[in-house]
Amino acid sequence: MAKTNKTNGKDQLSVEKIETTYKAYLLDHGAAPASVHAFCKLLNVPETDFYEFFGTLESVEKSIWKNYIKQVRTRLTTDSNYAAFSAREKVLSFYFSLAEVLRADRSFVLLQLKSWKNPAMAPAFLKGFRASFEEWAAGVLNEGKISGEIAKRPYIDERYQHLLWPHLLFILQFWSKDDSPNFDTTDAAIEKSVNLAFDLIGKGVLDNALDFGKFLYQNARS
Repeated sequence: MAKTNKTNGKDQLSVEKIETTYKAYLLDHGAAPASVHAFCKLLNVPETDFYEFFGTLESVEKSIWKNYIKQVRTRLTTDSNYAAFSAREKVLSFYFSLAEVLRADRSFVLLQLKSWKNPAMAPAFLKGFRASFEEWAAGVLNEGKISGEIAKRPYIDERYQHLLWPHLLFILQFWSKDDSPNFDTTDAAIEKSVNLAFDLIGKGVLDNALDFGKFLYQNARS
């Protein structure tokens, strides 16, 4: 008896298909699927096929967010002018590009951010997003220290990329609440806050403040 060839569901499955279907489900239902089993019924594939790509539904969310950073980094590295930018200009370009990438998925992003109840603690779905951002930021800030654009300060400058993370969270929250046409207010917030951040980590204001603090401390002991 001749064997009948059947289409393997796994062959039709991909990370992109899983993520696209997941986002659509979340937007249509306002909540994540009840289980991997329920989600796989929607995909019309066996549950075991899903596990070839992801271990949990939560890991799908993490992958979606990490991919936003990947898209931004790809945009920047393919820009012929990007390599010549200063550290400040690279951070500005990153934020402006991220706002454009998120804009294409704004409804999904807003739904995700709506579940973020504690401003002091980033939600789990941002874990890979944060790691990828801080990896990128560390490289850019190191370039700034080498060029002299960013001041080298013992014990402090090693933490700069981690200090940029709360700044990125601020931008995300600001953008999520922005109702201005074309989100122009977010663009202004990005420019002003990045300029302030680089004024602080650059040579100048903070160094003078630290030097003055050291002066006061030494004189208080004499």
